[in-house]
Amino acid sequence: MDFTSAFFAKNRLNLLQKMKVNSVMILLSNNQYPKNGDQQFAFRQQSDLYYLTGITQEKTSLILYKNKKGDVFEYIFILKPDLRLETWEGKKLNKIEVETVSGINQVLWNSSFDRKIFDLVKVDTLIYLLGEDAFSQTTNLNLKHSSFEKKLENRFPNNKIESPRQILNQLRLIKSDEEIAMMQEAVDITNEAYKKVLSTVRPNQKEYEVEAEIFYNFRRLGANGHAYDPIVASGINACSLHYIKNNSLLKNGDLLLMDFGADYNYYAADLSRTIPVNGKFSSRQKELYQLVLEIQKKAILLFVPGNTIKIVNKKVNQWMKKELKEIGLLNKEEELQKYYPHGTSHFLGIDVHDVGNIEIPFEKGMVLTCEPGLYVENEALGIRIENDIVVGEPPLDLMSKTIRNIDEIEKAMEKNV
Repeated sequence: MDFTSAFFAKNRLNLLQKMKVNSVMILLSNNQYPKNGDQQFAFRQQSDLYYLTGITQEKTSLILYKNKKGDVFEYIFILKPDLRLETWEGKKLNKIEVETVSGINQVLWNSSFDRKIFDLVKVDTLIYLLGEDAFSQTTNLNLKHSSFEKKLENRFPNNKIESPRQILNQLRLIKSDEEIAMMQEAVDITNEAYKKVLSTVRPNQKEYEVEAEIFYNFRRLGANGHAYDPIVASGINACSLHYIKNNSLLKNGDLLLMDFGADYNYYAADLSRTIPVNGKFSSRQKELYQLVLEIQKKAILLFVPGNTIKIVNKKVNQWMKKELKEIGLLNKEEELQKYYPHGTSHFLGIDVHDVGNIEIPFEKGMVLTCEPGLYVENEALGIRIENDIVVGEPPLDLMSKTIRNIDEIEKAMEKNV
């Protein structure tokens, strides 16, 4: 499954309609980061640039221009294919291929990028540039986006430079049918990997063997790989929320918390499941797991237009506090955060933690996670159950086929031990 050029063209048109007249928007690809010696970390395209072009190749730039009459123009800049470079790194995109993917017919080499900016930017032209807003979350990296902003400020000291982050967020928050279908594909691949894990996990494996099973099935089924570093946390490790060492032994009697998701065509799935290493929940594990599961099922119903993450968090915290007090786990002096230290939801899309914040009212087509958890450190026990939800009336659970009930999990694992 691939996006068509019409998808990216529609995204650009929606953006151009929101741009002011006599303005130019400049989007840059991400940096390439050195790994060691002559190697670099795997490149990932800047999310907004991908959303508008579909081009995943490094050293790509996009210029969108809207003149004083309201006429619009699109230009994309790419590496000029070089035989020596291709000998080492493989084939690079040519102009026809870029036009086919993006739908932009003005495909230019990077060498003409500066000249085109000088042609378009006049003394009264508004410049849209992301700068430090190039990522959906704050980062301390010295980004080329920020350095380019300083460069433009020096070249055009009298021009107003404005971040298009708010405009881009408005577009990216509500997912189109094509995007939801892509995310469903990412979810389906994630589900298949999860089913393989359920049929293979047993005591005395290492966490990294489970991680390897997940990655193998992601690649086998056509995903780019992990949408984020997977968490495969058994026993006490599950009480560390972002545990990614994944190198401990799976012990008989422990629970295994897994948080992983496939990246499919730059769209993410985000799944959390908690299973018994030996295939059978103890009575205590059942009690606490069922508590979390029932809260999750109720919480999913909150993903309707008009609610917010803040409202969801408040409701889930109330339910969690009530339930933990009833079973005697939470006493009057303790704070809920001891057992439930994270929020219930975040936006999901091209970025795993996608654009959006806790106070944005839900609208139909937004996609978020629903992931209540419970962490009891003195019992070496962590539970998290996470599904991906499309806001609607009723909400659409993209992971409705991904098993989570106790009897289903135990049945899927009964042949392992």
